[in-house]
Amino acid sequence: MNRDIFPGVLKSAVLALFLVGAIAPSSFAAQTAEQQLMAFNSEPLTIVSAKGQTHKFTVELALTPAQLEYGLMYRDKLPADHGMLFDFGAPRPVMMWMKNTKLSLDMLFLDQNGIITHIQEDAVPYSESIINSGGPIAYVIELNSGIVRKLGLAVGDKVTSATISAKLGK
Repeated sequence: MNRDIFPGVLKSAVLALFLVGAIAPSSFAAQTAEQQLMAFNSEPLTIVSAKGQTHKFTVELALTPAQLEYGLMYRDKLPADHGMLFDFGAPRPVMMWMKNTKLSLDMLFLDQNGIITHIQEDAVPYSESIINSGGPIAYVIELNSGIVRKLGLAVGDKVTSATISAKLGK
């Protein structure tokens, strides 16, 4: 083999590594910027317990496929009276997970009428374990972990918001 080839090959390999290193951080920065730019509208939401107690929250709305996928990932904190409402359109079985989610959450699964049908308390941050809706649902509400226990929320409680009410009128 010709020894003169190796310096050229070595230079090409070093240049390729340099280019990969130069491109990867900018791609990572673009991805991080995109994650930080994910915008969610918000609205008031009320949960009325079977005992007649009313609990008010402000929820961000996950409505688009990108928002539904992104949810509360990468968040460092969530105010105590805030959460996220996921609207899946038509009722269907839903599977959630906590990948890239730093916060421990309580999940409320709702039918198309806004009735809680299933609750998952204390979902583990970063877990890739599947959290199953337990049947067809139309909505999921994510709240800070411990809220369900603190407020005594239960299956059968009624949830109202503008998003849920808009679909009930159809």
